[in-house]
Amino acid sequence: MTAQRRRASRILLLDGRDRLLLFHGADPATPGVTWWFTPGGGLEPGEDVREAAERELAEETGLRGVELGPVVAYGTASFSFQGRRYEQEQWFHLARTTDMVLDHSGMGADEHAQLLAARWWTVGELRATTETVYPVGLVDFLERLLTEGPPVTPVRL
Repeated sequence: MTAQRRRASRILLLDGRDRLLLFHGADPATPGVTWWFTPGGGLEPGEDVREAAERELAEETGLRGVELGPVVAYGTASFSFQGRRYEQEQWFHLARTTDMVLDHSGMGADEHAQLLAARWWTVGELRATTETVYPVGLVDFLERLLTEGPPVTPVRL
């Protein structure tokens, strides 16, 4: 099966206590397999990565007035969802918010089917978890981001 190529914008959303928002997801096609992942999603036609990040944040979290910062990382993810293979180029924006009350009503039906929970994580909690967290290397990158600040040029995750 040939992978469908797509471009996505992801968000590393931090609260006032430097906790990272992650969603707990599952693929209805593979019951019992779950993972944690960053907010974000595919670019719509004509959108750039910043516009997609702003739209996805509004749809997935309901948060307005989020301070969307620079692209701090990028990478490629290969995955399957509902029986289809994807090859996804993705860019990660750093963002901050003081509002932590989430509203998922803007999500589409496919997103609702995937979303099991949302949680704000500390670096220590991410280091201690045995659950799957994507992207691989996120906790090391997050710790470096919090101690050193955003990189001059985006790094590959």
